[in-house]
Amino acid sequence: MEQGQSPSAETPLLQVRGITRRFGEVVANDAVSLSVMPGQIHAVLGENGAGKSTLVRIIYGVIRPDAGTISLNGRPLRVTSPAEARRAGVGMVFQHFSLFEPFTVAQNIALALGGKAAALADRIRDVSRAYGLPLDPDALVADLSVGERQRVEIVRCLLADPRVIILDEPTSVLTPQEAEGLFATLRTLAGEGRAIIYITHRLREVRELCDAATILRHGRVVASVDPKTETAASLARHMVGADIPAVRAAPPAERPGAPLLHVRDLTLPADGPFGVALYGVSLDVRGGEVLAIAGVAGNGQRELFRALSGERLAQARGVICIGGHDVSLAGINARRAAGAAFVPEERLGHAAVPHMSLAGNLLLTRHAVDRDLVRRGVISWRRARQRTQRIIDEHDVRAARPDRPAAALSGGNLQKFVMGRALDRHPKVLVVNQPTWGVDAAAAAAIRQRLVDLARAGAAVLVISQDLDEIFQIADRIAVISRGELSPAVAVEETDRERIGLAMAGGFERRHAPGAGA
Repeated sequence: MEQGQSPSAETPLLQVRGITRRFGEVVANDAVSLSVMPGQIHAVLGENGAGKSTLVRIIYGVIRPDAGTISLNGRPLRVTSPAEARRAGVGMVFQHFSLFEPFTVAQNIALALGGKAAALADRIRDVSRAYGLPLDPDALVADLSVGERQRVEIVRCLLADPRVIILDEPTSVLTPQEAEGLFATLRTLAGEGRAIIYITHRLREVRELCDAATILRHGRVVASVDPKTETAASLARHMVGADIPAVRAAPPAERPGAPLLHVRDLTLPADGPFGVALYGVSLDVRGGEVLAIAGVAGNGQRELFRALSGERLAQARGVICIGGHDVSLAGINARRAAGAAFVPEERLGHAAVPHMSLAGNLLLTRHAVDRDLVRRGVISWRRARQRTQRIIDEHDVRAARPDRPAAALSGGNLQKFVMGRALDRHPKVLVVNQPTWGVDAAAAAAIRQRLVDLARAGAAVLVISQDLDEIFQIADRIAVISRGELSPAVAVEETDRERIGLAMAGGFERRHAPGAGA
């Protein structure tokens, strides 16, 4: 791949000076400055709402700053759209992929870059091979694993020959083995003199991969450090201004309680052309324990959550029991009435209605089970606002009020609200999909501690997560879901990250042939 003119080793490839951006009364970026050298992998860290996303979106041309300057290769960079940014030499790979599943790899890339898919096929093969990101241009995106879909996004970025590459939470959907492969690719790109901006909440990765880190707090730069001389704890301390307590996972009872969540041979066909069928899923979660289900995204987690929550019903009785009640053919409110609470992965649009107030969103999940909120069909908005404010206060949901719409909160703060809404009920069974997705280190630690505390108080907690650090912090037992099948659960002390990572890639003995029950 031909390279543009390289600056000297002493000249920053990307320099940001005094960037300020306000949204109403909120100052998202307050005179932010940073320099990224050629060949450097540079982390941008901070709590939710610290201003990271605003900063990189300004660099990529999605948002215009109110003040400040950006220079690329020593020259002023003024872009008003991502297309202009790409032409100038800045590329970005977003956390959430923007791919069309019915189209091929080449067709998806052609839609973004222009040109014909057939003409791009050879370039896709060459670039993917050169950077250790093997792709078949003719493959349907629907048939690709999540790790392969991320390769499509990265190759699409590289085909524009960027000098600066921005990656937002790039390992959030990868197995440990896939993450190591990505790190090798990033080191190759850095070795060519490109500058890489790396955003993540996984501080262990920052220490392993990054050469420098700029840390934001409340929109301002509070530290610029060498991550390799820091610990995960000291990086987190810079981010939040205080020590983050470790999750205290008291040992489970020697004799766990009876199963409060019981699933036997749950088999469901795929719910659409790109859905995942479930094959004979069985599990028990006892009172007092946390069972974690690991897996790469797109292997049936969404389908399993929907079946457990009652959004999709089982095909027979006796398949799902909550607190001793057969709820196989019962909807979500009946399952809530049996003592369960549910937190889906997608917080905006699934866990919360975007333009409805937080108090209104509370009512959506509580109206059928909280008699103080609705009596004889009459809503008590005063009590709804009181309960909402209690959740806001106890879970540190920032910039929030009971009457504020859910869409007005940052992703991390909305996650704290929907988790708090479920925990506020003190459920006997809690099923949560990706509990700390996109949440900063301090908030993640608080959420994980509450999950452990809820279990130790006697509840059955089922956590579906792609974060192995999280799983090994809080779980008593771990199972893995792959292609719609669930492995047997093992005690956390009897396994390790490597074994779980291999199982996430499908490396466990399958009991059902793909297609069974479809």
